[in-house]
Amino acid sequence: MSPEDLCQRYLAALSEGSLESVLSLFAPKATIVSPLYGNVEAESFYRELFADTNRSVTKLLNVFLPSGNWPSVALHFHYTWTLKSGKVVQFECVDVFELTTDMQKFSKLTIIYDTAPIRADFEQNQAAG
Repeated sequence: MSPEDLCQRYLAALSEGSLESVLSLFAPKATIVSPLYGNVEAESFYRELFADTNRSVTKLLNVFLPSGNWPSVALHFHYTWTLKSGKVVQFECVDVFELTTDMQKFSKLTIIYDTAPIRADFEQNQAAG
């Protein structure tokens, strides 16, 4: 599977809210660095994310493929996130994935976006729990 195929599957699984599909794309003990959830293992991150989510819609804007010897790929996309509270937040983000040496799975994800416009809605959603 190419890194681009891996990324397309990731966005589809994220939009479906499928924990099993998302986790199948990550290596065991893969980590996520998230501006809202912190630095956690992939399984914990996606369990919490999906518990906080009613619906996700992604619109791919750009894919940045690996160059040189560093096995990584980045996705630039627009994310429409409907929180469990029903509040809809939208933002652009960049997900930077480090790939396993065989480039068949993600070993780390660093999520980059400005949380200022959505932090209050996120915190209210967390408090409503």
